[in-house]
Amino acid sequence: MTWTAEPAPEPVRLDLRDWLRVLRRGVPMAALVFGGLALLLLIRVIERPLHGHERPWTPHLTRVVCVGALALMGLRRVQVGTPMRSAGALVANHASWLDIFALNAGSCVAFVAKSEVAGWPGIGWLARATGTLFIARDRRRARDHVDAIADRLSQGQTLVFFPEGTSSDGLRVLPFKPTLFAPFIGSATVLQPVTLDYRGPAGGDPRSYGWWGDMDFAPHLLATLALRRQGQVTVTYHAPVMADAGTDRKVIARQMEHTVRSALTAQPVSGTLPEGF
Repeated sequence: MTWTAEPAPEPVRLDLRDWLRVLRRGVPMAALVFGGLALLLLIRVIERPLHGHERPWTPHLTRVVCVGALALMGLRRVQVGTPMRSAGALVANHASWLDIFALNAGSCVAFVAKSEVAGWPGIGWLARATGTLFIARDRRRARDHVDAIADRLSQGQTLVFFPEGTSSDGLRVLPFKPTLFAPFIGSATVLQPVTLDYRGPAGGDPRSYGWWGDMDFAPHLLATLALRRQGQVTVTYHAPVMADAGTDRKVIARQMEHTVRSALTAQPVSGTLPEGF
């Protein structure tokens, strides 16, 4: 499957009622997220000397914050299946910055992200604070990436990575890149495919939550908070699969891609982003 990213829609002009919805949802969400971050950093002052790079306490706080943030925003989260609780990696499709909240709300996880994310304003800071593992797209550092992931798994962490390598409009699953599976193969890693299936507000654009192409974060955040009605995200946890030294990364990538795509609901595009308001 190939997909040429559509041009980002023009920023939606918000009227007074839109801004009131933004404030009603955004102010308590910001208080929760940044208040939780301040508490996390405070706890980390104690957690780090006792446990080093391991994080036995703070991921539980992150999970509570993400559950609360989704509730305050009004985005309903439906869970199908059970997330694994042991060391391993969740393999998910990538549709939006909301994926971070949807996956954190299900279990205690740490994300694997490209190194560029660390420098993104706001998002990079939050990612670093919550223990994201940053991977440079440099083949010369492949051994370092394998070692870093093995170290996280030895700590009992459940990692999350997005093998599409980019985000989509949420209506499709892009081809999984086999090279992104390479660091997880060889150490008997348990991989659990996960489908994130967003449904836009009733009568609105099903792509309302998709964040792709050249979309800027701030306008998309405001547009999401300003929606008159919110939709839902269904998070489907599929059966885990073992990846060991004999696993072919191309085969496992195709298998995971097929499984993730199988739980994505077909949604016709019936409007444009503004219709969700």
